[in-house]
Amino acid sequence: MLKLYNTLSRKKEEFKPIKKGEVGMYTCGPTVYWYQHIGNLRSYIFSDILKRVLLWNGYKVKQVMNVTDVGHLTSDADIGEDKMEKAAKKEGKSAWQIAEFYWKIFREDFKKLNITEPDIWCKATEHIPEQIALIQKLEKKGYTYKTSDGIYFNTSKLKDYGKLARLKIKGLEAGKRIALGEKKNKTDFALWKFSEEKGKRQQEWDSPWRIGFPGWHIECSAMSMKYLGEHFDIHTGGEDHIPIHHTNEIAQSEAATGKKFVNYWLHGAFLTFKGEKVSKSKGGLYTISELEEKGFSPLAYRYFTFTAHYKTPLNFSLENLKQAQQAYKRLKNIVSEIKDDKQINQKYLDKFEFVINNDLDMPSALVVLWELVRDKKAKGKYRTIEKIDEVLGLDLLKKEKEEVPKAIQELAKQREKARKETNFELADKLREEIKKKGWIVEDTEKGSKVKKI
Repeated sequence: MLKLYNTLSRKKEEFKPIKKGEVGMYTCGPTVYWYQHIGNLRSYIFSDILKRVLLWNGYKVKQVMNVTDVGHLTSDADIGEDKMEKAAKKEGKSAWQIAEFYWKIFREDFKKLNITEPDIWCKATEHIPEQIALIQKLEKKGYTYKTSDGIYFNTSKLKDYGKLARLKIKGLEAGKRIALGEKKNKTDFALWKFSEEKGKRQQEWDSPWRIGFPGWHIECSAMSMKYLGEHFDIHTGGEDHIPIHHTNEIAQSEAATGKKFVNYWLHGAFLTFKGEKVSKSKGGLYTISELEEKGFSPLAYRYFTFTAHYKTPLNFSLENLKQAQQAYKRLKNIVSEIKDDKQINQKYLDKFEFVINNDLDMPSALVVLWELVRDKKAKGKYRTIEKIDEVLGLDLLKKEKEEVPKAIQELAKQREKARKETNFELADKLREEIKKKGWIVEDTEKGSKVKKI
C-alpha cells in the first residue's frame, strides 16, 4: 500500500488513482532564464523518485512537466521584469535563444542525475491559445477584471481561496505579500499582462484584451489540464510554490471547471546552507557542472539527497557532500564484488518496498540497502540490488571506467622499473607518493594495477 503526504489535507494518505492502474502527474518545471542550481535539482530528484515508486507499484505513469519560457516576473507581486526578457537583455540574445540554451543544460543535468524525463515537455510559449481560452472561460464566469496593466483573477469570488496554504486572507497585509495598486484584493493575481508599449517586448501576443503575455500561474493550469484532464492525480513542486503559485493554480482551475483540480499535492523541502535556503546571497549555490569541477559525481549528489526525507530541509555543505560521495563510492565498491546467483532476496525486497511506500522514505531505503550488502549470509544480493536500483537510480551495478591521470601512470611506471631493478626502497617510496595522491598500486601476476582509493 502506497502512502503519500498530501499538502492539501496535511495528512499521509493511501494513494488511490482516479483511473485504476494509471496515474496522471504534473511536475512544476524550470524557468529557463539561467542555470538550475542544486537546490532546484533536489526537487526534481524527489519527483523522479515519486515517479519510480509509482512504476514500482505497477502503475502506468503519464508525467507532464512545463518549461516556463515567458511570464515569470521577478516579483510575486505581478510587477518587475519578465525573467526571460531580463536575461535576454543581459546576455545580448533573443529570449528564444536564452530559453533553448538553458533548457538544453537542464536536460543534460537530468541525464547526469539519472532523472527520467517526463512523457511530455510543454513550453508556455507553445500554448498561448490554451491560456487565452482558459482566461476567457474565467471571464465568462465572472472571475476576472481589467486594470491598466492586465487582466486579473478576483480571489474574493472564490470562497475557499488559499486552502492549500491555509492562508488567513484577512491577516495578510497589503504590500507585505503583494502590492495592492489597482487590484481589488491583495491576493488577486495577473492572468494576462499588457505590454507597456507594443514592440518593446520580444515575447508578446495578440489577445481579446490587448497585446501582451500570460501570467506565470495560468500556464500550468492550461497545460496540465490539456494533457492530463481537468481533474488529475498528482501535482508536485518545491515548498516555495505552496502559498502563491500552487494556490493560484488551484483557484483559477477550479473556478474555470467547477471541479476538484488535483487529488494529491506533494512538495519537496528546501536545500539549506548554514540553516537557510540555498541562494545567491546566502551561499551554497552550485550547479551540477560546478560540483563536477570540484571532483564530485552527480550521482553522489543524488545519493546525498536521499540522506534526508523529501519533506525535510537538507543541510548542504561541500563537507557533507564529500561524506556522501565517500559512502556512495564505498557502496559501489562493495557491490562490484558481489556475484550474481540468479536469485532475489524477498526478505530485503519486502523491507525496501515497505519504506519507499511509506511516503518515499529514502533515508530508510538506504539503511535497507546497506543492511543487504553487509549481510554475509544473505543470498540473491545481486538481483535484489538490481531491482532496488530501479527506484534509487544510482547505477549501482554499472562498471565504472577509471581514467588514471598521466602523472599517476608515470609514477606507476617508475615504480615498476624500480621493482624490476630490485630497488625496493625507491619502489616503496613511489607507492606512498601514489597513495598520497589518492591512488593505490596492486601487484598481480600480470603486473601492477593502479586503482582509485
